Amino acid sequence: MAPPDEPRRPESEDRPVLVVDFGAQYAQLIARRVREAHVFSEIVPATLSAEELAARRPAGIIFSGGPASVHVEGAPDIDPGVYDLGVPVLGICYGAQLVALQLGGTVARTGRAEYGRTPLDVSHPDAVVFGGGQPSHQQVWMSHRDSITEAPAGFTVTASSPDAPVAAMEDVGRRLHAVQFHPEVVHTPHGQQVLERFLYDVCGCEPDWTMTSVIESGVEAVQAQVGDARVICALSGGVDSAVAAALVHRAVGPQLTCVFVDHGLMRENEGEQVVETFRRHQGIELIHVQAQDRFFARLEGLTDPEEKRKAIGEEFIRVFEENTGGITDARFLVQGTLYPDVIESGGSEGSSTIKSHHNVGGLPEDMELELVEPLRTLFKDEVRALGTELGLPDEIVWRQPFPGPGLGVRVIGEVTPERVALLQRADTIVRDEIKAAGLEREIWQAFAVLPDIRSVGVQGDERTYGHPIIIRAVTSEDAMTADWARLPHDLLERMSSRIINEVDGVNRVAYDVTSKPPGTIEWE
Repeated sequence: MAPPDEPRRPESEDRPVLVVDFGAQYAQLIARRVREAHVFSEIVPATLSAEELAARRPAGIIFSGGPASVHVEGAPDIDPGVYDLGVPVLGICYGAQLVALQLGGTVARTGRAEYGRTPLDVSHPDAVVFGGGQPSHQQVWMSHRDSITEAPAGFTVTASSPDAPVAAMEDVGRRLHAVQFHPEVVHTPHGQQVLERFLYDVCGCEPDWTMTSVIESGVEAVQAQVGDARVICALSGGVDSAVAAALVHRAVGPQLTCVFVDHGLMRENEGEQVVETFRRHQGIELIHVQAQDRFFARLEGLTDPEEKRKAIGEEFIRVFEENTGGITDARFLVQGTLYPDVIESGGSEGSSTIKSHHNVGGLPEDMELELVEPLRTLFKDEVRALGTELGLPDEIVWRQPFPGPGLGVRVIGEVTPERVALLQRADTIVRDEIKAAGLEREIWQAFAVLPDIRSVGVQGDERTYGHPIIIRAVTSEDAMTADWARLPHDLLERMSSRIINEVDGVNRVAYDVTSKPPGTIEWE
């Protein structure tokens, strides 16, 4: 256990700001912006009762926007008891309209919408959220059709826009605030100031949630959970498991042994690179398990994406349980589970499962080891910052995100050694060309996908019936949303030409121009 004089965890982790998700595409962005103000935040479903919200001891609560109208049947709402908790509330867009409606104001279908950049007139520059020297006339980002036309009793209207007479309002005594615009997006230039005024001046939060504090609290939490037991880390080769291992190693030192399972689904030559890099930089005991044949046998005949993910996840656990280099007393398994993994796997109450991540939704029920997940509340960019703070080299910290199931979810349909080898060669070309173009830091992920189809082509004046390859490249901040990368046409041409000429059996290359949503980054 940590000695008494160790720095205590920051208050913001004990008193988080809760972001209530009403189905907004920006709910995760709100949580990230709060964290950028060095205040810890968590996303929670709107189905929680006031008592359940209070049990989390929040410093403040933020209502997100949402796609619905407050007037439609079945529109999401919140337990009205939340307003009697004495906890500060900030409603954003739909959340602002819900505050108005539930407390006796009027939300009208005016027939006049506001979308995009909109001028905002601040009538009360001394309003709490507009403090800090913000201008009385500013640009904000709006996205609404209904409008608050009358504020509830006790509220002061503090700003308006051309089609939103109540664009901001506050009840200072009850610490209730609402804004029709979106302060979390970059298109609202003073939006971060609005959020910080709420966090610091209304909620009384301190900007004490930093990577240093994350390390301190993480070390303390791991020591409390593990005690003097032996720990195994499921090292995948990606940044998440590497950072998780470094953090746990700082907490328990030689009690940790890392196990790297080469399942045959890594990128070309990546298994050897992972072992060499990790041993050179980490100085942690590492066991290298060659299990390619075992995984391919487990995946034989499987074509459903969820079945493949869960099969890989379960096989991982079985390998860890069986291949521990003679360590028989290990009680804990470290995994690099991140916050987006938990959200997408339906890991919070009221959330739907988009896809099961092998280290969340794919774990077997009879697993013998207890999980240690020190990164479970972090987004990807926060993990990178944490890795740098822990002293990890850039070649680990800035490794492109790679799914736990590896190429098993980039080979569409059945996964075989032959199909994986073909995809590895094509994927290497894609990544090499991205690197040569100097785009590695700009592109969140760039990779190749092998679909389960054939296409007709002509090569050397002869008909071919070969495999198409799909190139996928996206930009993102945290993988919760992503946009397809506008790669230069000459770069795409080089990729296509090289893949067709250098990868036997490929006669066609396509580029995926789907964003997330509606698609996901991975194809499966």
